[in-house]
Amino acid sequence: MFESTDSIRKYLSEWADRYRTDLTSDILPFWLEHGADPVNGGVYTCVDREGRLMDSTKSVWFQGRCGFIYAYAYNNINPSPEYLEMSRSCIDFIEAHCFDTDGRMYFEVTAEGRPLRKRRYVFSECFAAIAMSEYSIASGNKEYGIKALRLFADIVRFIDTPGILEPKYLPELQAIGHSITMILLNTAASIRRAVGDEAAREAGLMDRIDCSLDLIRTKFMHPEVKALLEMVTPEGKLIDTIAGRTINPGHCIETAWFILEEARYRNCDKTLTDTALTILDWSWELGWDKQYGGIINFVDAKGFPQQDYSQDMKFWWPQTEAVIATLYAYLATGDTKYLEMHRLANEWAYTHLPDPEYGEWYGYLHRDGTVAQPAKGNLFKGPFHIPRMMIKSSMLITDILAERLS
Repeated sequence: MFESTDSIRKYLSEWADRYRTDLTSDILPFWLEHGADPVNGGVYTCVDREGRLMDSTKSVWFQGRCGFIYAYAYNNINPSPEYLEMSRSCIDFIEAHCFDTDGRMYFEVTAEGRPLRKRRYVFSECFAAIAMSEYSIASGNKEYGIKALRLFADIVRFIDTPGILEPKYLPELQAIGHSITMILLNTAASIRRAVGDEAAREAGLMDRIDCSLDLIRTKFMHPEVKALLEMVTPEGKLIDTIAGRTINPGHCIETAWFILEEARYRNCDKTLTDTALTILDWSWELGWDKQYGGIINFVDAKGFPQQDYSQDMKFWWPQTEAVIATLYAYLATGDTKYLEMHRLANEWAYTHLPDPEYGEWYGYLHRDGTVAQPAKGNLFKGPFHIPRMMIKSSMLITDILAERLS
């Protein structure tokens, strides 16, 4: 398919247009119409196929994620006042209702903001921080960048102070997790965009980014099984249990593009680029379903059966991460292998996930790509991975056309 520069340029240009069109005419309007809460502020995400509210419980994750996405679209696609207002509404709701007295954030609250549940993770805090930082860029109000820095300092304190966060396992099993490592990398990099390099260094963001990169390279990457593991011992050894051998290919692919982004920030750092490409190649080999296409949920590092009931399902977000990561890899290398991977991931996603009748995308598919359940959102799915893919992919294609194909 990609026989000439002209064919590549045509392919990418058409998809850049499609991403922007779908983002601005489908995805973002869907959540403005069905998710925005005009009474209490913030966003609802538990909506059915048509966008009807199924549950007024609010995901605190999505107050931050949605706040980030609409500011990100404002900054990079279309400076619509509606987008800025949606972002501000989510951030105002966060500040008014989503923090406990100990400084930590909730996981679920009522429509009005009354607390329902906390979890031991700091993902709510990370998503709030990226929302504040992106809104700071969009609004020009530097105070939100300062708030993001303060929140990041709290996140680090929560993680590094024994006893604040409940451990996942009892002391018999000592382990460290890939999830928080990669989230901190992305969160710190997002805040850096808002506050600048000097403030980021002074606040320790660069140190935390370096720490995450080192952990990924030296502890979570395991060449003997050609995989990035989700949890390892504190020394970086494989934990030979079902949980310890679990690989989440979509998660690893997301990490790959986070590292490619950091490599690009560091003048195309070769070591980081090679690290990211290795992770992407491993994860694609493990996760791409050679029979039906698409990225599956979980595999075992040693090939044993997975215990998770959704192990071979196709969720929405691994597909979107593959679309971004393969474009980033092509930008970094010019290798059409990654463009072909992008074509496969992109075509599979667009064949199976969009809902042409009611808009937005399905989230949960069976292995063969048929719809498992048609709701457009819940506490974990909402306006984040899909619009981020469309925004980021459009931006990457602009860079590819300018730097690789000009």
